[in-house]
Amino acid sequence: MRISEAPLHTSIRAQLEGVFEEGTKADRLLARYMLDSWGGLPFETAASIARSVKVSEATVGRFCRSIGYDSFRDLKDHLKHDMGDDPWLMSERLQEMRKGGNVDSAQLNHGLQLEIAALVGIYELAGSADWQQEAERLAKTAHVFVAGFQTERGLAQYFANQMQYIRDGVTLLDLAGGNFAEVLLTDRPAHLVIFEARRYSVLAKSLAEEARAAGVTVTLITDVFCDWGHEVADLVFAVPTQFNQFWDSTAQMASLSNLLIHSVFLQLGSEVEGRLNRIADLYGRFTGHVDRPARQGAKRKNDTEKPNRSEHDDT
Repeated sequence: MRISEAPLHTSIRAQLEGVFEEGTKADRLLARYMLDSWGGLPFETAASIARSVKVSEATVGRFCRSIGYDSFRDLKDHLKHDMGDDPWLMSERLQEMRKGGNVDSAQLNHGLQLEIAALVGIYELAGSADWQQEAERLAKTAHVFVAGFQTERGLAQYFANQMQYIRDGVTLLDLAGGNFAEVLLTDRPAHLVIFEARRYSVLAKSLAEEARAAGVTVTLITDVFCDWGHEVADLVFAVPTQFNQFWDSTAQMASLSNLLIHSVFLQLGSEVEGRLNRIADLYGRFTGHVDRPARQGAKRKNDTEKPNRSEHDDT
């Protein structure tokens, strides 16, 4: 069906979502990539999408024609109806940064453009129903478990450590144990958050499958190339990771996790302040900060103060 024949109210997003019902495997991969990279589509080309999804440019063109567009460029032209002018205006502002630059600076500027678009997409995601549901689970589920594999282990630990500051019952899973009994054998309502990006660990997928089978809700924070996440997780937050750099960058996963923690904080409300104050007091007594050395052995605030005694008081 040509775009001119499509109903005016049919958005490109709706057309892409419809591909999952009847499309080929390549069509579904392209649709998933475009949906998960929605904020960055104005800055993509048929060639860049082909490289990312590992298909040919001809396949990208055929896919666009199958949903009613002459080419990917034609699809992008129609994106303005769905997105408005903001992404294109951002692109115009960044053009100045390219002037007079060498090859390296041009690559960096293109990467910056992609990262800004990705960050905008995360903030847009924060207004979705899925985001609200995730914030409620993180705030109210009795026990929250966090796991990360390979290079995403650090992201998982950071998220778990931050969450432990604002609520009780948060555990970073012990990968060395080899059985994940903490989460799979728990008798309390539990929620599991997994951080993973390509190349994906078998453990990540297996853990998600086993957790859901055990009645644990699962959220996967991953990249836009993960084609198995929706099969094994209740919610999937996929963020772009390719920004013209040598390594895929997981910085946007960190941005997403920070924003999630903020939403959890808002869910919990004023009770968080008391917990933060208690943690700060404990840290002050055991460890201390640069501007306030440790007060080891200091009395707790609710300890009854006793008068000082001299060495002769026993006589």
